Amino acid sequence: MTIYTVNRGDTLYGIARKFGVPVREITTLNGLSNVDRLMVGQSLIIPASIKPGILVNGYAYPTISDITLSLTLPSITFLSIFSYHVTATGELVALNDNRVIRAAKDSNTLPMLVMTNIGATGRFDSDLAHTILSNEMLQDRLISNLITLLRNKGYAGVDIDFEYVYPMDKDLYNAFLEKAVEKLHEEEFIVTTAVAPKVRENQTGVLYEAHDYVKHGQLADHVIIMTYEWGYTYGPPMAVAPLNQVERVIQYAVTAIPSKKILMGIPNYGYDWTLPYEPGRPAKSISNTDAVALAVEKGVEIQFDPVAKAPYFYYKDDNGSFHVVWFEDARSIQAKLELVTKYDLGGVSFWTIMNYFPQAFAVLNSNFKVEK
Repeated sequence: MTIYTVNRGDTLYGIARKFGVPVREITTLNGLSNVDRLMVGQSLIIPASIKPGILVNGYAYPTISDITLSLTLPSITFLSIFSYHVTATGELVALNDNRVIRAAKDSNTLPMLVMTNIGATGRFDSDLAHTILSNEMLQDRLISNLITLLRNKGYAGVDIDFEYVYPMDKDLYNAFLEKAVEKLHEEEFIVTTAVAPKVRENQTGVLYEAHDYVKHGQLADHVIIMTYEWGYTYGPPMAVAPLNQVERVIQYAVTAIPSKKILMGIPNYGYDWTLPYEPGRPAKSISNTDAVALAVEKGVEIQFDPVAKAPYFYYKDDNGSFHVVWFEDARSIQAKLELVTKYDLGGVSFWTIMNYFPQAFAVLNSNFKVEK
């Protein structure tokens, strides 16, 4: 038990989050009837916290099953529904998301609209982003349409996920974010942004250069760092999110973004590569639970890399070809969650929650209390 003295600007919600205890426990213990009236200098008894609080985001497509939703929603704070595509005329392509918005609200989870610059090809479109970012009238139209959509659909806020923005458009992207966040905050919407996993401010490459960590940290309520895809579809076999690489990103991120604003990305998938690796031959995406089932089916040992802190195994398919599979398990999730504590992060973000991963949420809930 702790005695806390109320400071100017304190709120009960903020105090509860700081100590990782529910608001209702503080109000009950202190006999508070009006939770909106705290007095500077007032002493509050804070019950012992068993687990620190954490924010958890889960990305999902509107096609997620009801069963997966019901299993996952109790363990996440935000349900980020992927995604509303912007158009070159400042519109947003419609999405059939009413079912998942309603499910989120029924579970006391905040539904977040994800806005992307995904174009007609189904990929992130640098030219589309440039069209919006270089035209003030289009930006105003887009922001107005976005706010109307958020209101009409009942979203709690928006995750702005513009990727592969041309490096030359970095300042334009920052200016757009500043304008959008100001208008969204006026309407009391939450704003998160998604950024590439950088290890330094001047990291080169079209994926990285336009993502200004300092500016995002100043403007957004939360910054989701996409700390995954070291191992990827067309790349050589390796862990999707090796801990040593993830930690390099976080070490830089906390120098540029307030640590409590950071939601560290965690992949909920793995990859199956045919060996020997051939550039251009894609790996097959596999869920973490299916990876374990495959290892059991093939009767092979699951190994664990001590540097990447990730599991992997080798097997031979029915045609005699050798494969290697890298994925996530309870041990790799625990190692990642220890970074949250080590760097005092605000929380984590799962890409995606389309396949239920019971081990991840068991480990998560054993370490932290998910804030709702």
